[in-house]
Amino acid sequence: MPCERSSLRFLATGIGSVPYLDIETTCRHIILQFPELPFWPQFVKRSPVEDMTLQFTEGLPLVRVDLESKEVRISAGMNKEKELVEFYERFMAEDTDYFAVSEQYAPGLYTMLRILALESGNNNQQFIKGQVVGPITFTASVKGSDGKAVLYDAEILEAMANAISIKALWQVKELSKSGRYPVLFFDEPYLSGFGSAFSPISREKVIEILRTTIDFLKKRTNALVGIHCCGNTDWAMLLETGTDIISFDANGYMDYFLLYDKAIKEFLDRGGFIAWGIVPTSEFTGQETVRSLITQLENGMERLIRSGVDMEILQARSLLTPACGMGTMTPDTATRATHLLSELSRALRHRKADKAQQAS
Repeated sequence: MPCERSSLRFLATGIGSVPYLDIETTCRHIILQFPELPFWPQFVKRSPVEDMTLQFTEGLPLVRVDLESKEVRISAGMNKEKELVEFYERFMAEDTDYFAVSEQYAPGLYTMLRILALESGNNNQQFIKGQVVGPITFTASVKGSDGKAVLYDAEILEAMANAISIKALWQVKELSKSGRYPVLFFDEPYLSGFGSAFSPISREKVIEILRTTIDFLKKRTNALVGIHCCGNTDWAMLLETGTDIISFDANGYMDYFLLYDKAIKEFLDRGGFIAWGIVPTSEFTGQETVRSLITQLENGMERLIRSGVDMEILQARSLLTPACGMGTMTPDTATRATHLLSELSRALRHRKADKAQQAS
């Protein structure tokens, strides 16, 4: 699928979760606000199966889900060796259909694709975004029979990371059916605050797991792959994973992110993209304006430019998102934040077009 990646310049999209209940209306609204880069919504208030951890558990070995408590556990009563052998047989065969996410678990994905299939015109120069729980966050959320997170269990950690990889591959194949260029984010909120004394996993192991997961996808598809982390973390660590896009909360953690200016410059020089989570979510007040957000964004970008980043490259490789998912917001505030993000994207893209016209 041919696509000019520079056309991502200041495009806006969402992170995933939304506070709404009407599936079709929400999908149509997302397409209206983000026509070039719509995302499929996760309806976290509709059903517990749309929780980011539970949503991707279908077909996984050893896993048992408690919907009432929203807990995912490794069952002590299962034949571990048998289940892992069966899993790896399907994994090695790349039986993506077996690892599909059903419509019951992701109605936003299926509804979005049905609506886009009815659109007329050529979508080849447009994009579509999906998301999947990241392997670190997933294994940190799943408890073993001993009550500890399976992040501590090397064998199950590897199996679950592979399972997330092949579920991501299934999703990219589905997104590609829209005729649009797929973009997929691995959501890694667990890595917020990484580096504390309580972290059970090393920096090197995080890079190894994420790089393996990302490489698995990039070797088999033409998708752009991103990592989203909505808190502060070791950003140089994530920049070393081979990801195409780094997505961060630019409203709350701009200063922390920009401390890694040298690593960011190297990342951009390698062709990477930054998704600036510039519209606040949990901190949204309703007093934000397009002008105030442009000022905030430009101040951050100017710091990178002063550190040696080329302004044209930075602008061409910048996307816009909310700071995090909108699932915890009220429907009204989420709608207002969505409109603000859409207006911000249009303002920045039109300004570039206006400057180009003046130069000619």
